[in-house]
Amino acid sequence: MLQLKSIAICSLVMLLLGFSFDVKATTISQPQQTVSGTVTTAADGMPLPGVTVVVKGTSNGTTTDFDGNYELEVAADAVLSFSYVGMKTIDIPVNGQSTINAQLEEDLGVLDEIVVVGYGSQKKSDVTGSVASVPEERLENLPVTNVTQAIQGTTAGLNISQGSSVPGSTGSIQVRGINSITGSTSPFIVLDGVPFTGTLNDINTRDIQSIQILKDASAVAIYGTRGSNGVILIQTKRGTSGDPVINYSTYGAIEEFANVLEPLGPDAYVQKYADFFSQNNPGAEQDRILENQSEIDNYNAGITTDWFDIATRSGVIQEHNLSIRGGSEKTKYFVSGSYLDQKGVIEGYDYQKFTLRSNIDVQLTDYLKVGLNAFFANNNFDGGRANLLLATAMSPYSVPYDENGELIINPMLPELLYENPLLGLTTDRVQRERTLSGNVFAEVTPAFAEGLSYRINASYTFNPYLYRNYTGRAANNNRGTANVGGDEEKVWIIENILKYSKSFGKHNFDLTALYSAQANEFFQESLTGTGFVNDQLSYNNISAAENITGDTYSTRSTLLSQMGRLNYNYDSRYLLTFTVRRDGYSAFGSNTSKYGVFPSAALGWNIHKEAFMENADVINNLKLRFSIGETGNRGVGINQTQTRAGTLLYPFGGQSYTGTYIAGLGNPNLKWETTVSGNLGVDFGLLNNRINGSFEVYKSKTEDLLLNRSIPALTGTTSIIENIGAVENRGFEFTVNSTNIDTGDFRWESNINFSTYKNEILDLYGDGEDDIPSRWFIGKSLGAIYDYKMVGVWQEGEDTGSFNANPGDLKFEDINGDGVIEPENDRVYLGSSLPKWTGGLTNTFSYKNFDLSFFIQTVQGVLKGNPDINYGDELSRRNTPSNVGYWTPENQSNEFPSLVYRNTLGYGYPRDASYVRLKDARLSYRFPIEKIERFGLDNLMIYVAGRNLYTWTDWIGWDPESSQSYRGSGDWTNNYPVVRTYSIGLNVSL
Repeated sequence: MLQLKSIAICSLVMLLLGFSFDVKATTISQPQQTVSGTVTTAADGMPLPGVTVVVKGTSNGTTTDFDGNYELEVAADAVLSFSYVGMKTIDIPVNGQSTINAQLEEDLGVLDEIVVVGYGSQKKSDVTGSVASVPEERLENLPVTNVTQAIQGTTAGLNISQGSSVPGSTGSIQVRGINSITGSTSPFIVLDGVPFTGTLNDINTRDIQSIQILKDASAVAIYGTRGSNGVILIQTKRGTSGDPVINYSTYGAIEEFANVLEPLGPDAYVQKYADFFSQNNPGAEQDRILENQSEIDNYNAGITTDWFDIATRSGVIQEHNLSIRGGSEKTKYFVSGSYLDQKGVIEGYDYQKFTLRSNIDVQLTDYLKVGLNAFFANNNFDGGRANLLLATAMSPYSVPYDENGELIINPMLPELLYENPLLGLTTDRVQRERTLSGNVFAEVTPAFAEGLSYRINASYTFNPYLYRNYTGRAANNNRGTANVGGDEEKVWIIENILKYSKSFGKHNFDLTALYSAQANEFFQESLTGTGFVNDQLSYNNISAAENITGDTYSTRSTLLSQMGRLNYNYDSRYLLTFTVRRDGYSAFGSNTSKYGVFPSAALGWNIHKEAFMENADVINNLKLRFSIGETGNRGVGINQTQTRAGTLLYPFGGQSYTGTYIAGLGNPNLKWETTVSGNLGVDFGLLNNRINGSFEVYKSKTEDLLLNRSIPALTGTTSIIENIGAVENRGFEFTVNSTNIDTGDFRWESNINFSTYKNEILDLYGDGEDDIPSRWFIGKSLGAIYDYKMVGVWQEGEDTGSFNANPGDLKFEDINGDGVIEPENDRVYLGSSLPKWTGGLTNTFSYKNFDLSFFIQTVQGVLKGNPDINYGDELSRRNTPSNVGYWTPENQSNEFPSLVYRNTLGYGYPRDASYVRLKDARLSYRFPIEKIERFGLDNLMIYVAGRNLYTWTDWIGWDPESSQSYRGSGDWTNNYPVVRTYSIGLNVSL
């Protein structure tokens, strides 16, 4: 799809080159009339500037302004011809009409898209690195709460795991796998050309113009130490000259659990206890209906509680976006604001987000342009929260409130393990994350040196985080606990960018040089008070607590960088890119250079432009690309190169004294992790580019990994960080876009992406040994699942031999054949939690003003532990999922153990978490311009959409994508699974 950025650039180039039409009166006998209208793209209805509008057969014509508007004096019987680079030319008879609006479709045979690359842009045909564009339709009119939801599964090599649908959460992102063990594995994000230090929640999806993914060394080396995990370039919308264009969009949505792991109902729960008793006491007569007395009392009274129902609700989302863009030839602006209010499917999970953005460009003189990009985001997570994990664990024969209407702390008394899942709702909790960021720039293009430009960027970002929490006395052993804390990060960046481009004959040069500096300052504080006489003060007067503790933490780091890049092409056939970047990081040790140098080179060959391809009518585009280079990863925290001391209090002589200890042994020899990667790619276009795409293979190797090596404790600590170890990634990707049918009124387009890679640990500590406690195995992938190989369940009558097993126990393979199952000898590498391959399929159908699209995503070859079938010794006490069975003598399951099985070996129940998901579907209708222009509207569209509509998987649980990692602040991500969303939305422009 033609991007608005390419439209603006092409229009500007045409104007600069003087491709304007001489408007002359034509001698005619017909009466003249004025015709005006607007020219837009057929795909998304956006205005097209610079479109040529000419009376067919004459030189009488004009061009559209930056809002796509035109006006022309013509004869009543004239025919208007509308043409634009990259679009199909159309002819429309005037027939006496005074208003003629036109919609132009892309001409894929001549389209040469402009894509954003590091510190600039290039024609797609001239790009030598691996650069992928996120489909533009994923950024417009898709009801999502953050950027990761919009781009998940859309691009080969881009792996996003949502993990949880907790309101305000964002997915984890990886580009082409994992290149580090302990260092960051997230890609570097650049917003409007400036390094971004906030969260992806801070960026309003409706403000985004384009997203580019830089994947290989040639594309990312320009960002040096921050590019080893890929780079995501995000460009927001800019202003245009002309009258203001106001756009308002809104949607409302309801959420529900995509899959409910129902707990046992009252009857099944009673039967479970009966089965447990009979298995735990063979031959004994059951003397109790249930274990706990409080449950027995409720059972006798016929009182039950649906805990899942009272802890959950229907989720509701509403979002409103308002933007204004416009300006004059000298000054252009884009201003937007958005508000999101989300009430999650679990009680108390509320989230509000408010954003403001202002992008301003001012052409002060012919050679000086200045601008400002500024935005503010406020993320509010206030309020206590219910606990879904506890809600599914509670006995149906327990109640949440006592006779006075107060919450019961432990509804299953005398069982104390499970607290009331509604207790969290009573917590007085404030959690807010804010970002305030501004970037000012000035760009000079001196008239005395054609092709030369200088730009300076100066940005400042302030990220404050506030957290306050009070847990009442009743829920905390009559003590009451208050926590107040937060942190703030301040980042300033200054970049000096010098560019020079020159062409002579068929030779074209483009030089870019960079000198930049960055500083990060971080401060964190926390204060805790315990033991309050009442709950009235909450966290507002911690000095009233019996015990008060506090802590502060502060760091500062700097980064100094220089970069040079050469782009050269001969006749747009033979392409060369060479880049070198030098980064200096203050946190590295004194015995090695704080600087790292990262070079890269890439070659490209546009084969389809060769003379021998002139008669290859089927092939319209064929380009071969190869790149190789180095990138770096800092991988080390601040002060880790220095030996650090901690403090503690110890008693002596009846008094308390402060002592010190070694908190970490420093290593002044630390240096960068270095990744060397190579990429071979082929871009193609067939049948007038109705089928186009790319194939790529790559290999990357990261050496000098920063790992903790064990050392003797007599040094005062047990480990030290060193540059040791290596990992490797090898992968293959392809993307295919096709226009399957195009009859004018009906159009069917498809997009397919596929990626696979193999991750391998090549070395760890130089001794060829695995690190079993860390689950790191040489020759195997990261994310290892190292466990026992389950081969079934021991059944009655089977000879258990020396395994000391009972019927209903899990049966594991005896790897070494010694007749004993033990951790040292019988655990094996079973697989990895990293997917073997991922893919996505998008189909879009258009019929006149209707559009229907659906997107299918798949993740295959994932193995991970399943906590939803691993309850261990809790089975006699807690409720369990109704679709997770258990072994009994009457139902001898070969998948699930008996109720009395004790998982003393710590088996993690690894299961296949592969899935295919109907990720989203959308049906929209765009009202014809002639129907809405009388109301002063330029665009009106309504749509209905669904997200996470259906999942095909063998996974038993809430969702195969759900994460099991701890989230902090009392939230477990697997306590909030992925949800399904239905929405209805409206877009209107005037």
